[in-house]
Amino acid sequence: MDDYNSETDSDYTSYWRDWFVATRGHEYFCEIDEEYLTDRFNLTGLQAEVQYYQYALDLITDVFDFDCDDDIREQIEKSARHLYGLVHARYIITTRGLQKMVFIFPSTSLVPHYSLPANPREQLEKYKKCDFGRCPRVFCRSHPLLPIGLSDLPHSKSVKLYCAKCEDVYSPKSSRHAAIDGAYFGTSFPHILFQVYPALIPQKSNERYAPRCFGFKTHAVAALARWQEQKRNEQDRRLAEVGIEVRRVEGDDDAEGSSEGELSR
Repeated sequence: MDDYNSETDSDYTSYWRDWFVATRGHEYFCEIDEEYLTDRFNLTGLQAEVQYYQYALDLITDVFDFDCDDDIREQIEKSARHLYGLVHARYIITTRGLQKMVFIFPSTSLVPHYSLPANPREQLEKYKKCDFGRCPRVFCRSHPLLPIGLSDLPHSKSVKLYCAKCEDVYSPKSSRHAAIDGAYFGTSFPHILFQVYPALIPQKSNERYAPRCFGFKTHAVAALARWQEQKRNEQDRRLAEVGIEVRRVEGDDDAEGSSEGELSR
């Protein structure tokens, strides 16, 4: 933060968003386009949520020009980070925001009008590279995770990581990531992402761990497994009645590109 008071203040603040997303612990964030930040419609309702709202917005959009003491400046910087997080939750469920969270783009300050290529898979995929982490569940086989909030209300829950394969959430390994407010990503981001990019939906697996004693399943777990299997079969039958066929994979049969584990009409 001392750089704000240096001789290169104008040079530094002209890249505030670059600085923010490059800060250690902010790897989950993407850079919000300036056009999105300057459209007041996208910021509706946030003025009441953020102290020093206008000054914070000026700082984020690199037009901050207010001579104040260090204490006020620190409060404005704190508000700017909070405002950026709240806007970030809205931005990442837009078409452009989804692309930035999944694919790697050049900095928007360097390439302002960069757009997704005709073939998105030509880009190095952040999601497939597991930039957000890997699922710790053994049977998910290190499936990529996505950041998600458990609440849309600020200061309520910290960010978690969602696995689309087991459909469960996990805490980040890094304490820096675990301190991020979950409202900065929202509760809908992964699910909207898979609606827009259905090719990223992983194949579901029936594989689960079953406790055994000398090779025999324990009675309670065996009963639970039978109940789960019955419920799954009932669900598959209901889907079949409306013309949706469910094909699931078994064990290690999880080859990429297979049609198994998908829903088809």
